[in-house]
This record gives sequence, structure tokens and C-alpha cells, in this order.
Amino acid sequence: MTPTRDALRLARRLLTLGRVAGRRSEAGGVRFVALLLAASVLALGLGSLVGVHAVYTGKEERRTARTPVAPDDALEHATDATTWLVGADWLEGERRFSVVYIAPHKGDAPLPPGLDHWPAPGQAVLSPALREAGAAEDIDHRYGRLAGVIGEEGLDEPTEWLAYVRPRDGLKPDRFISVVTGFGPKDGQVTASLEPGSGRLDEKPEWMFQAAVIGMLLLPAVALLVVAARTGAYTRDRRTALVAALGGRRLDRALIAAGEAAPPAAVGAVVGAAVIATALLHDIRVPYTGYVLSSTHLRAHGWVAALAPVAVFLVVLGAVALADLSPRRGGSGTRPHSAAGASAWLPRLAVLCPLAIILAVRGPDLFPPSSVTRTLTSWVGIAATVLTLPAAIGVITARAGRLLAGRGRAHGLPGTLVAGRRAVAHPGGTARLVAGVSIALVVFMQAIAWQGLFGWQATEARKTMDRLGRGVVTVGPRGSVSTTAMTDFLARTRGTEAVVLTAPGVGLTAPGVGASTSLTLYGDCGALTVLHLPCPAKETRVDARRADPRIGELARWIPHPDSTLLIRRADHRKLAELAAPDDGSGTSLAMLHPDGKALSVPALKRLSYEVFPRGAAVRTPGENELMAGIPNRDQGRWSAMLGTLGIVVLTLTAGLSAMAEFLRQGRALAPLSVLTGGLRVFRTSAAWSVLAPLALAGTAGTAIAAALASPVSGDGESPITAGLLLSTTTVVLAVSFLLWLWSARVAIRQARTWRPAGD
Repeated sequence: MTPTRDALRLARRLLTLGRVAGRRSEAGGVRFVALLLAASVLALGLGSLVGVHAVYTGKEERRTARTPVAPDDALEHATDATTWLVGADWLEGERRFSVVYIAPHKGDAPLPPGLDHWPAPGQAVLSPALREAGAAEDIDHRYGRLAGVIGEEGLDEPTEWLAYVRPRDGLKPDRFISVVTGFGPKDGQVTASLEPGSGRLDEKPEWMFQAAVIGMLLLPAVALLVVAARTGAYTRDRRTALVAALGGRRLDRALIAAGEAAPPAAVGAVVGAAVIATALLHDIRVPYTGYVLSSTHLRAHGWVAALAPVAVFLVVLGAVALADLSPRRGGSGTRPHSAAGASAWLPRLAVLCPLAIILAVRGPDLFPPSSVTRTLTSWVGIAATVLTLPAAIGVITARAGRLLAGRGRAHGLPGTLVAGRRAVAHPGGTARLVAGVSIALVVFMQAIAWQGLFGWQATEARKTMDRLGRGVVTVGPRGSVSTTAMTDFLARTRGTEAVVLTAPGVGLTAPGVGASTSLTLYGDCGALTVLHLPCPAKETRVDARRADPRIGELARWIPHPDSTLLIRRADHRKLAELAAPDDGSGTSLAMLHPDGKALSVPALKRLSYEVFPRGAAVRTPGENELMAGIPNRDQGRWSAMLGTLGIVVLTLTAGLSAMAEFLRQGRALAPLSVLTGGLRVFRTSAAWSVLAPLALAGTAGTAIAAALASPVSGDGESPITAGLLLSTTTVVLAVSFLLWLWSARVAIRQARTWRPAGD
């Protein structure tokens, strides 16, 4: 019993000794903050991994529970059945969402989860998030009268957009409209093809999201932890040697190290736990992405999420103990490294940096666009730039240091002289300092560029919309509609003109005339005059490239072999006959304002639901492709946010490492405050040790990273905007500036406590 008590008492004393030693070391405050930040980011990263899995799992369960069950046997054997058809709609500039048409078919027709009663014919039930997002477009009245909102159990997440509509005239089963007898596995074998919602198609796989969190958040946090564990190593190495000389065991040294790291690790873990607890209790809107994290999904994995801060606390203590117990080499820790070895290879690598940049940016132009060699050349140039850019920054800083030292010597500026000498003496340290930041910037810009490349069709569609605006829209009825209904629709669109554009081989022909082999435009004289086209008695041909831009943009999105446009006069009845078939017929009904003004798409959509059984797809030319790229745009926001966080963490890692090295020499620089009669020497030296390298890496690294990503975009619009470049550079500069102020302040405080020997 006594040996156990003695062992516990000794352990407590060793932990206390470590805690006190941490506060009194010259880099104690820096290490405290570094370990705190490392623990916080690690907890956030692990919690994010749990959150991603919880969201994907929760959404999958909800989607499966609302997926329809089709009857296994003949339909007449089913006692209760519902007719079911999944359609789609969208808000301006946003992604598609499902509009599900439902109607009772026989018996006690089952309702999908989230609905507690059948809406009346001509009524709709919307999700709360859709109502909020579509308020500006009067979404409450688009599909008919509002009958209520979808309950949470019927949505895969609280922010899902979804609508259930009961058509006025009901639904009759046909080859497009299905009959279902229940929802979810409890009612039988679900039919995946009838599942509502577009999330499964729009979202990337879970492993890709997890990989992004690991690569952009966890790995930088691990790098920060490694630097934090070795910060102030010089003092701790001497302490470890003293403890070993006094007979201390490895366990004793580990306890001292754990006692030193425990307070910041605990605070960091508590910060992470607070964020996780908030997410468990409340829905959280993730900054920049606009995504709302569902607390309901996360609570299903609450125990795993709660263990993340505990695991981080133990990992930080273990990493610190291992760092203190690991064998030392002469250049380990945050001690200064000899410049002799670096001077031999740094200038050589620095000379290769411009050549590597030229190879990455201009090299691909030497090969055809579809050539594999083109891509390989770009990758080789990028890899060479990543390897040589830190060396170039180190050499540039050293050359600037020589100029700085000369200026300090000429004008009697001791701070400038010391800063310049230090920059010249440690070019290798500068290269190591900026390596992580420069590599992160290159990888980040490449990720953004490739993300934008996948959405090139959406970019082209956006250009079309920028040129046309809402000056012309196409109206495609869902399903076949009667000529009477189409005539009614055209009659109720007063103040607009209508034309019908048909693809080659489609459309009405004159008696004795075969199917057209050119794009054919039908319209009355009023519409043709608005488009600056002739109004022929029978037909005429024009060059589509020289026609009104609105016609050119319409024709651009319809496959056709040549630029010939066949013009035929048609009254409203003939236009109604042409436009009545569904979208698969190859016809496009286009509406335009005589004065070129923008049309109200929400108003046209609402009118289509009043006239047609299932409404119509109302969109501008190319909007289909634009919407296809919106999920990619939204996912790009996650890449931008996680990448920016990773760059911040890596900048902190580099800056804290530079601070620790600078402060390690703070006591050696302290006598300069007496010799120079001021403390400016510390601000100047800190600026060139901490601020200058990181600022150069942030500005030059961002510009070079953007240039390296330019071949990915080619001649298209680059997703790397001026705003992205400015924000990235600002983040690095802001972190560098704050670390400079902090390091200068700590160095000045150390200098003020210095006293000459014998005082």
C-alpha cells in the first residue's frame, strides 16, 4: 500500500514539476499556444470525420425509409396503393430539387413519410427549407394552394428542398407513372429508381469528403503538433539530461513532459469539446458553405463524437512524451542549423525554380490539348516548383539580408544589421520555414482549378445567361398536353411573343415536303419581326449565325448539322400543335419580350401549373447545364473553406516554429538593449525572422500557385478569381503579422528582465 502511495505522490510531483517548468521556459508561452491550437484543430478534425460519417449515414437511413415499395404481384392484388411520379424543378441559380406528384389510387392509399394527411387536388406540401429559399419566387403558390409542410422524418436533412404535389386531375398509371404500395423496408422491397430527392446523385462519395478533411485539416494539425512538441527543445533537452543524471527513469521523464503539456492539451480539448457539444445540441450553419449540420444525425453518433476530445488529449500527451524521450541528433528541435550545408544546395535549387515554373505554365502548350504528355509535363513542372520554391525564397531572403546588413552598417542601425546577418546565416532554416505554406498554396490552387474544370459546361451556360439574361426562355410542358391547354397558355401570356424551334427532322412540313434537315423556326409575323427575321408566305432560309443573338443562343443548345435556319410562318394554333408534345419530341417553345426586357420565370412557372397537369420546365438557354454544375460549385465551397483552414494552420505552424527559434535567441540578444539604448532591435529582428519569410511565401506563393493552375483552365473561365487570391494572401499576411507582433513583444519582455552577471 505504501509503495503505491509513494508512487502516486511522486507522479503528482513530477507532473507539477513539468507544469511549473513549462511556464518558466523561454518559449513556454509559445509552446502553450501551439499545443492548445494543435489540440483544438485535432479535436475539430476528428469531430468533423465523425460528423461527415453521421450525416451520410443519417441521410441514407432517411432516404431508404421514404423510398417507395412497388407491388411484387399483379396490381389488382394490392389493397392500398398510391400513384407516384418523381419530377424536378429549381430556383434561379440553385440546384435541382424533386417535385413528386402523388394521388391516391385505391383503398387506404399510403402517404410518404413526413405527410400526415392527403393534400386536396391542386394542393402541394413543401419542405420548410424550400419555402424559405423560394419565398422571393412565391414558391408557396407555384404548384397550387399550400396544404402544409413536410415533417422532419420525411426529409434526409432539415435543409432539403422537396415538394409533394397532388395534381388537380389526378394521376393515371402509365409507362411513366408508377403505383406504390408502401414506403421503406418495413413495407417490403424498396424500388431505388422511384426514390425522391436528388442528393444521392449530386453528392460526392463519403470517402472523398473524409479524404478532404484528413488532407486539409488533420494533416496540417499533425504538423502543428509535431512543431509544438519540439518547440523550446533546447531547454527541455538540458532538463532531460539533468533528470537522467539524477537517476530518473524514462517514465519519470515522460511524466514531467506530460505535466508540461497537460494544461494546453486540456484547454484545446475543451475548446474542441465545446464545438462538438454545440453541434450535438443545435443545428449549426457551417460558415461560407451555407450548409446546416443536423444535430439529429450527429446525436446518433454522440458517444463517438464525445470521445474525440478525450482521444486528442491523450494523443497530444503521448506525442509530447515521445518527442522528449526520442534520441536527439545534433540538429534536432528548434536549434539553429548550420548554413554551411545549406549554402551548397540551396542556390542550385533556387536557380531551377524559374525553369520549373516555366515548364509548368508554358510547357503544356507544346503538346496537343488531349495529349497525355501535356498533363504529365504540367505535373512534372508543378512537382519541380514545389521542390525548388522554398529554396528560392530562402535564397532571396538571404540576398535581401545582405542588403539589409549593409544598410544597417552604413546608417548605424544595430537592429537592421542583426536582422540582416541572421537572414544571411540561416537560408536553410528559412526554406524549411516556408516549405509547408508554399506547398499548401500550390495544392490548394490545383484542387480549386480541377474542381472548376469539371464544371466547364456550366461555365459556358453561365456565359449564355450573362449575354441573354431572362430576355428569352423556353417552356417545355411535362408530359403530353392537349393543344387546347397549350393554346390557353399562349393566350394567357399577354405582352410576350412565342416561337417554336425544332431540331432537324422534327416538326410539321408543308404538303409534299419531306422532313426538314435544318433547324426550323416557327412564329407569327409579330414574333418574327421582333427577332429581325422575314415573315415569308411559305418559308425562307437564313444564316443562324447572322440572326438575332437570342436565336443564336437558342440554336446553340440544340444539336444540328449546319448553321442554316429555316423560317416558317405559323399562327398560335399551329404553334400550339407544335409545342404540345413533351420534351422528348425535339421542339422548344421560346417566349420573349418584344422590347427585350427580362421575363418573369416564376410567373411563367406558376401559370404552367395552372394550365398544364404537371406544369412545365421554364428555363433560359443553357440553364440545364448550369444547374448540372451547381453541385460542383457548392462542393467547391467546401474545398475552399477546408483549404483556407489548412493554410491558416500551416502558416501558424511555420510562424510558431520561427517564433520559437527567434525567442530561443532572445536571451542572447538581450544585452543589445543596453548597447543600443532601445528595444527596436527586437522588432526589426523579429520582422525578418518571422514576418518577412511568411509574407514572401504568402504573396509569391499565391501568385505562383495561381500561375501553375492556369493550364488546367485552358481558354475557359478560371475558377481562381481575384477574390480568392486576395483572401488567401490576406490570411497568410494577417497570421504572419500577428505572430510578428507577438514574437517582438515576448522578446522585449525577455530583454527587460535581463540583468548583467553579478547584478
